[in-house]
Amino acid sequence: MKVLIVDDEPLAREELHYLVEQNPQVDAIYEAEGVTEARKIVASQHPQLMFLDIQLTDGSGMALAESLKNLPNRPYIVFATAYDQYALDAFDADAIDYLLKPFSQERVNDAIKRVQKITAAAPQQPAQSSSIQENPRLSLTNDERTIIIQKTAILYIQAQGGETVVSAVGGHQITSKQTLTNLLKQLNPAQFIRVHRSFAVNLNMVSELEPSFNHTYELTLKDDSKVPVSRSYVAAVKQALGLQ
Repeated sequence: MKVLIVDDEPLAREELHYLVEQNPQVDAIYEAEGVTEARKIVASQHPQLMFLDIQLTDGSGMALAESLKNLPNRPYIVFATAYDQYALDAFDADAIDYLLKPFSQERVNDAIKRVQKITAAAPQQPAQSSSIQENPRLSLTNDERTIIIQKTAILYIQAQGGETVVSAVGGHQITSKQTLTNLLKQLNPAQFIRVHRSFAVNLNMVSELEPSFNHTYELTLKDDSKVPVSRSYVAAVKQALGLQ
């Protein structure tokens, strides 16, 4: 399932992004900070589900939802907001759910499950996913070619400008059109974990974890490169590194 998060507050987007990506039914996550950007992503990526704030800097989320009602294959709308007084209006706009900040994993999962039932999504195939993760090689595609690398050589992966950049030992950097979420599904979750909405690392390449500002952390990898750990991922990273 493709999910679009529309919110003009970066921290709110990061929080919701983290909760959404924990759900195994989600294949890709897109973000928009306003109405204009959201329209472009809906037109180009065709997400099945949109988590939509009501008050945005460049317009109204409610008006955006209304304008999408007659769009073929429009995304299902879940309003995700700090305001409870718009609930009736939200369902008039054909929203399927209404989430109040702060969000919980249970409520986010409920919304995704509701869309899954509506769209009668095909069941997952865990055996196939396991086989993909066990393959020692990773294929990275861009516009012109496919590059094959050994997964053990990966240092970290960064989402950047609608693409991903895979950094590997020896100073190699490979740009791919595949999303970070998609690449992680091909990697062993015991070895590769997300540490930030834009970064995932090879745990076997981590040499140091140190505190940074505002309750965040920073990883140092074996090639001395630095990777940020956002607040939403600190607990998971510490657990993966055996620190708690």
